[in-house]
Amino acid sequence: MRWCKKLSEQQNLGDLRQVRVDKLKELVAAGRDPYKISKYEVTSNSKYIKDNFEDMNGKNVSLAGRIMSKRGQGKVGFYDIQDHLGKIQMFVKKDNLGEDEYNWLKTYDIGDIIGIEGEVFKTKMGEISVRAEKITLLSKSLQTLPEKFHGLKDTDLRYRQRYVDLIVNPEIKDVFLMRNKIIRGIREFLDNEGYLEVETPILNPIAGGANARPFITHHNTLDIDLYMRIANELFLKRLVVGGLGDGVYEMGKMFRNEGMDANHNPEYTAMEVYKPYANFNDMMDLTENIVAFVAMKARGTTKIEYQGKIIDFTPPWKRVKMQDMVKEYTGIDFDLINTDEEAIKIAKEKGIEITPLMTRGHIISELFEEYCEEHLDQPTFVTHHPVEISPLAKRNIEDPRLTDRFEAFANTWEIANAFSELNDPIDQRERFEAQVKQKEVGDDEAHMMDNDFINAIEVGLPPTGGLGIGVDRVIMLLTNQVSIRDIILFPTMKPLD
Repeated sequence: MRWCKKLSEQQNLGDLRQVRVDKLKELVAAGRDPYKISKYEVTSNSKYIKDNFEDMNGKNVSLAGRIMSKRGQGKVGFYDIQDHLGKIQMFVKKDNLGEDEYNWLKTYDIGDIIGIEGEVFKTKMGEISVRAEKITLLSKSLQTLPEKFHGLKDTDLRYRQRYVDLIVNPEIKDVFLMRNKIIRGIREFLDNEGYLEVETPILNPIAGGANARPFITHHNTLDIDLYMRIANELFLKRLVVGGLGDGVYEMGKMFRNEGMDANHNPEYTAMEVYKPYANFNDMMDLTENIVAFVAMKARGTTKIEYQGKIIDFTPPWKRVKMQDMVKEYTGIDFDLINTDEEAIKIAKEKGIEITPLMTRGHIISELFEEYCEEHLDQPTFVTHHPVEISPLAKRNIEDPRLTDRFEAFANTWEIANAFSELNDPIDQRERFEAQVKQKEVGDDEAHMMDNDFINAIEVGLPPTGGLGIGVDRVIMLLTNQVSIRDIILFPTMKPLD
């Protein structure tokens, strides 16, 4: 029955489209082809007219927008016209427009785009309106928009047809306007701090800078496989080696061939920044200050309501070592566990899956993810990750099994990752070699060997602080959205048959 209903709906929509196509043919035959119009002079918009009615009252304006509703009969009509900033009522009288034009107007459909010339006034009901004296059809909508009272509610269809979603659910524009404000805010903050924005390659012969599964493509002329970048870290650190500016940053798309859920899209926006002569403590300060700055820019406060709870991004954020959190929530003190064998035994008791070449450091990380992340609602820096899971981070002086690294969490999500960058080329080569062994035993996300990067830091990488922020997740929190698809205009979707 459901299949029959869908088929019936499709046939009905096809019939409605044909009606609109026939109307278009009539327009063309009458010499009124809207698609031949290449420009329309717009002098105002719905928001400006409403916000400045006292000044605009009685003035003639020219504006354009989409017909969203129409009502009235006989010699008078009322139309809601939607432009990019809102809606305004168009009032039409047959006597003002002329009989011929008025009759054409009555054939126009919901979704058609028109231009209006006329006088701003307020109706007896107090509605700010434009009294149309001339109407121009600028584009004929051949598709039927979703029913005006219910809008487009099917989330899958909303993501696939974002152009329709923006029309019938105009409130979602606010999310993307805020996204734009947040991204501009990040740039503003870093530019004001003296960082230089740069661009690095998206296509790479080596997938480096993170532990992730890459997308692979092929370059025909060179006859080589290339990887879409999973991070821009290694190129940015090369620029620090070269002394390009007092810190560099890049914000752009990353691509990871991994799972999809509410927090993950195969392509996403990240920002990475590298500061010479700084360390991971400086990056903690930078992280909390950037997020607080853009929260103020976007929301006017650092205390954000997200899905019914308050998340306070006011600096300073809590700082806690990973091993201390594992001890708090599992009762296991890894300061007293010094061998891989002891750690593996404990992991088995805790139900952790044991994989080839697993070490004490891997198990600390697994226990943290299993038992600790769920407690990180408020902004928190989790520090001192094991060396085994941090192939690009500098070792901690006091405990060389750990690194000077942190991940920033909020709402239990990782929103940032940073280190004191490893600048010892001998240690870096050994870490890469260990990652290669992980890849050989089946870890698709292990890091590849990058000899050119090692060559770069052999030239000399100064002590450097590096930071990566998951921009999309920050935007989700600041816009109160539960899915990453709600803050990406065109999220990745499985094609329909």
